[in-house]
Amino acid sequence: MNSQTVIMGLLGHPVSHSLSPLMHNRAFDVLGLNMRYAAFDVEPARIGEAVASIRALGLRGVNVTIPHKVGVMEHLDEIDEEARFIGAVNTIVNENGRLIGYNTDGRGYVRSLVEETGVVLAEQSALMLGAGGAARGVAFALLASGLPKLIIANRTREKADSLVRDLGRIYPQAQLTAICTEEVDACVADVTLLIQTTSIGMHPHIDVSPLDAKYLHDGLLVSDLIYNPLDTKLLRDAAYVGARTHRGVGMFIYQGALSFEYWTKQQAPAQEMRETVMDALTHRK
Repeated sequence: MNSQTVIMGLLGHPVSHSLSPLMHNRAFDVLGLNMRYAAFDVEPARIGEAVASIRALGLRGVNVTIPHKVGVMEHLDEIDEEARFIGAVNTIVNENGRLIGYNTDGRGYVRSLVEETGVVLAEQSALMLGAGGAARGVAFALLASGLPKLIIANRTREKADSLVRDLGRIYPQAQLTAICTEEVDACVADVTLLIQTTSIGMHPHIDVSPLDAKYLHDGLLVSDLIYNPLDTKLLRDAAYVGARTHRGVGMFIYQGALSFEYWTKQQAPAQEMRETVMDALTHRK
């Protein structure tokens, strides 16, 4: 670092577990950019001060993670249409003192899904487990990429209904259905893409799955947003019956790559970013 180094960072609480600094600093090194990325642990009551510091200190931008993705929005000058629909921001760009909020989660997910599996979304029928913030971003991006049919299942049916109504206003041509979790078993046989967006199966609860393995079949592509563990019980069960699987780590990498591209105006070195993250996850105790 020197007096010309441009600073980026992460706003969250906590942030000590984050792999974002490793991933982004590796990307800066690969492209020879005089930039550095740090993690800032910000208590919720001080998020407004933290956002103001982006302007005051001349940071180029930041990522935003739990619990600040919603709270930052009132402190920004502009919010991208996609982020406004999702109701959350995960990337802030400082354009000469004007702070603009974006959400790269959904697009990062779709980029990962398509590049890693070769799936043609226009030919799929999908079932999504969950209707929370992650699901909103993923559903928006899937429909924007041509997915024609989406069933959204949630423990609380009303939340799935609300998301379907919101999506239907933007994508009236899509076939959208809301169901409660108890109805999932009857739907799995008729879909080709299963997307798991909840926290079920996340470390340390690695032997729990949101779906009984007996309902999985070899005609499915099963995608889980969780990346710790790399292979959740759902993915292990899916592989056992011959279904194709897609890990959540790619979403983390590509949402970061899209943030990187907003800040630098250069193509992110995604392969090197992936290698750094995979090495860290493999050796993390």
